[in-house]
This record gives sequence, structure tokens and C-alpha cells, in this order.
Amino acid sequence: MATNPISVLGSTGKTGRRIVARLAARNLPVRHGSRAATPPFDWNDYSTWAPALKGVSAVYICFYPDLSVAGATGAIQSFTDLAVSSGVRRLVLLSGRGEPEAQRCEDIVRNAGVDWTLLRASWFAQNFSEAHFLEPIRDGELALPVGNIGEPFVDADDIADVAIAALTQNGHAGQLYELTGPRLVTFAEAVAEIARTSGRSIRFTRLSMTEYTEALVEAGLPAQTVELIHYLFTDVLDGRNASVEDGVIRELGRPPRDFSAYVRETAATGIWSREEA
Repeated sequence: MATNPISVLGSTGKTGRRIVARLAARNLPVRHGSRAATPPFDWNDYSTWAPALKGVSAVYICFYPDLSVAGATGAIQSFTDLAVSSGVRRLVLLSGRGEPEAQRCEDIVRNAGVDWTLLRASWFAQNFSEAHFLEPIRDGELALPVGNIGEPFVDADDIADVAIAALTQNGHAGQLYELTGPRLVTFAEAVAEIARTSGRSIRFTRLSMTEYTEALVEAGLPAQTVELIHYLFTDVLDGRNASVEDGVIRELGRPPRDFSAYVRETAATGIWSREEA
């Protein structure tokens, strides 16, 4: 499989760019799956799919914006069918914990007729530094509609290492790996740790879902994005995922990275300081 490119969908995202970097470090051929790539790949433009799959041996499937949104199941079915008919022999799907819609997409990949591996991940630690939580933290307050619910935040580097193993090694076909960090951390605890380690005054404020939704609408977010965030903070963050799983150690033979290690390394970059804003 090393002579054919490995396609990484979402190659500029939190997990995708890490996977691309690891493949490049091993001198393995990689095809970037993004709208800016050559050839381009766009989940919303079916005509880009076949050129992006030509000659590819394996695919890391990261669906944007989330497998729970309307139309995701149909897109995953169409993409999987095309990938298999194009000669792809290995599929690795990034999925989410506690999302029935995502699990329907998992079933599609399971039934594709080629080697498959499912990576069912918890919330990313990097959401605090590489996504929509970053600016509020820089401003000194993260306000969210979530209470004292523990989440086993997983490090995106662990997800990338697991994906690399599944994409490039034998022995991972037909496996479902639930990827979490080693302990539960509430959002309030996460913010307190970031504040303490970065030497900043940062507070966590709990909002009602109505207040949060109104703020998102006022900020001009698209309706689909608002609906997705509402779903994640009401259905997914209801305690159903407040457990630690063994996917990282089962695949990699080492424990997952702790949230504190992520905070220390990230704080050292200065990204949470106002000067970096």
C-alpha cells in the first residue's frame, strides 16, 4: 500500500494536518483532501470526489462539519461506494461518541466490503486552542451551556497516532477504537487548569442553552451550525460519554496523553495570552 497515495480528508483540520505530517515524515505518499488541494476535495461538490480518489489505496475519512448533521449519512454512503469502486482497499473513519447518526455512518463503512477501522473519539483537548473556544479564553471568559459533566478530552495527537497505525499497519482491520483521554475533566476544571498554567485570569461561566443559542445567532453563525452546537451541548454532553475507554492503549500499547500535558505544552506556546490575539 506504500506505493499508492493515502488520502487524508480534512487535511488542514485538527487531526488531518497531524496525520499528513506523520505520513510525510515517513516518506509515505499522501494526497491532501481539502478544497485548496490539487486535485481539490469538497464534501459539498461530488464532482471533486473521483479525481481525489484516483489511485488511492487508503482513506482517512473526516466528515465536515459533523457526522450528525443532515445529509451526512447519504454523503458517507455515496463516498464509500465511490471509494471502493475506485480501488480503495482500506477505510479509516473518524467518528464521535454518543451520536446515533455517527454510528449509522460507522455501519456504512463496516459494510463497505474492504478493510475498515473506526475511531470513535471524545471531545478534543485542542478545542480549547485550535477551535471556537480559543478566542473566549483569550478574552478571559469561556461561557458554555454545560454543567458539572465530566468529559475525557482526547488529544488530537493521540488520534493521529492511532489513525496512522490503522492506515499503514496490518492488524487493525475490523476494529472499533473508542479514543478518550485517561480521566474525566469538567469544562470548569479545564478552564481553571488553563488559567493556572498560563498565569491568566480566566473564568468559566455556565449559560442556559437559550442564552447560548441567542448569542450564536447574534454572532451571525449559520443556522446549521447553531443546530449542531445545540445538539452537541444538549444530547451528546448529557453524561452519556462520562467514561474512560481503552482505545488508545489497545492500539498503541501506551496510555493516552493526559489533559494536563496538553495544557502545559500549549500554554508554553503563548497562544492563550492576549498578546497572541
